[in-house]
Amino acid sequence: MRVDDFDFDLPEELIALRPAVPRSASKLLHVGASFSDHTFTEIVDLLEPGDCLVVNDTKVIPAQLTGIRAARAHGGGGDITLDINLHKILPGTEQSAKWAAFVRPAKRLRAGDIVTFGEGFTAEVETRDGAEAILAFNCAGADFDDQLKAAGHPPLPPYIARKRAVDDQDKQDYQTVYAEDEGSVAAPTAGLHFTADILEALAAKGVLREAVTLHVGAGTFLPVSVEDTKDHKMHSEWGEITPEVAARLNEVRAKGGRIVAVGTTALRLMESAATEDGIIHPFKEDTAIFITPGYKFKVVDRLITNFHLPKSTLMMLVSAFAGYDKMKQAYAHAIENGYRFYSYGDSSLLERGL
Repeated sequence: MRVDDFDFDLPEELIALRPAVPRSASKLLHVGASFSDHTFTEIVDLLEPGDCLVVNDTKVIPAQLTGIRAARAHGGGGDITLDINLHKILPGTEQSAKWAAFVRPAKRLRAGDIVTFGEGFTAEVETRDGAEAILAFNCAGADFDDQLKAAGHPPLPPYIARKRAVDDQDKQDYQTVYAEDEGSVAAPTAGLHFTADILEALAAKGVLREAVTLHVGAGTFLPVSVEDTKDHKMHSEWGEITPEVAARLNEVRAKGGRIVAVGTTALRLMESAATEDGIIHPFKEDTAIFITPGYKFKVVDRLITNFHLPKSTLMMLVSAFAGYDKMKQAYAHAIENGYRFYSYGDSSLLERGL
C-alpha cells in the first residue's frame, strides 16, 4: 500500500503535551462493530473474566543527554554542544558500555572524538554514519547506570520535545506503573493510563495479567520515508517472552480466553513469538516485524493503544488489526470528539477485525 494511504489531517491542538491528571482520566474509544466513548477507568467494564492483559514491563532509561565535544587541536573549531539520544545498547565490555545514538549536530563528530557528559562521564566516538554514532562509554554496569541517571533526562518524543523542555514531572509521567526491566528509550505509552487501582479492579474481576519485555527504541519515532510500505525497512528491538509466560498465555488461549495486548510493542512481540498454529513460543532476541494491512494475526484478540501519527508504522499496524476503513472512521470520530493524540494522549480499545 502507499504510505499516503495512512495520512490524515490532525489539528495541532489535539497533540497532547501532558497526560491527563490523573492518568486514568484519559478518554477511551472502544472500536468494535460500532464506536463508543468512555473514560479509561471503564476498561474494567469492557474486559471480561478470563481475558488476559499482556503488558510490556520495560522501563524507560534517561537516554537524552547533552554532551560537549572539546575543541580539536587542529581544525574543527571550538567546543561543540551536542544533543544525544541513546537508542540501542550494543555488546560492550566489563569496562565500557556501548550504545548506538542519534546525535545533533552529527556532522561535527568523527571517530576518535571524546564527548563529555559530566565529571568523570565520557564516551569515545567509534563510528558515525549520518545522524547515528556508536559511543563507547568510559564505564559499564552499575557505574554506567548511576552516571546516566545523574546526567540524563527522559527521552520525550520529538513532537513534545520541540514544544517544551523536559521536567521532573516527566520522570513519573513517562513511565508505566508496572515498569521493571530497564532498557527502553521510549515508553510503551498504551500502558501509561493504568493505575494500581485499575489493575486491582481488573484482577478482582478475574482478568489475568502477564508481562513480556520489549525494549522500545527511538526508531519508533523515525518517519517512513518511502512511498510504498513494501519498501520500508523496520527498525529492530530486543524482546523476551519467558517459557513460563509463554506457557500461561497458551493456556489462556486453550481455555477460550482472549489475549489483550497493552500496546503495539506487546502485540509485535507476541506475534513475533507465535507460529501459524497460534502457539506462543519462548522468545529472547531482536524482532523487526512490520505489520501492515493483509497481515494475519495469530494470537492477539484485542489491542489497547493510543492514537498514532499520520503515515507511521503504528498507524499501519492498527489499520491491519481493526481494519483499514474502520480505523479511518475511528480516527475521524476521535478528531471530531476532541480526543488527544500521541504518547501523552488518549486511549482506544480495538477489537480485531475479521
